[in-house]
Amino acid sequence: MYEHKEKLADGFTKRYHIDRLVYFEPTPDVLSAITREKQLKSWRRNKKIALIESANPTWEDLSSEWYKGDGD
Repeated sequence: MYEHKEKLADGFTKRYHIDRLVYFEPTPDVLSAITREKQLKSWRRNKKIALIESANPTWEDLSSEWYKGDGD
């Protein structure tokens, strides 16, 4: 999250100013996480939004207490 909030990670998140964590799922291992990520990426946008809103209806930044950057 630090790299995303500070725009240090090149790519999609830096280009589109993605710096809030609005949804996450714990997984038992890396392979499970990769499998789930691929599944979610194949979903249509409205299904992803419904999933986020089922767990976080206000789209609160779930990482806000993890990292406090300058000016936060």
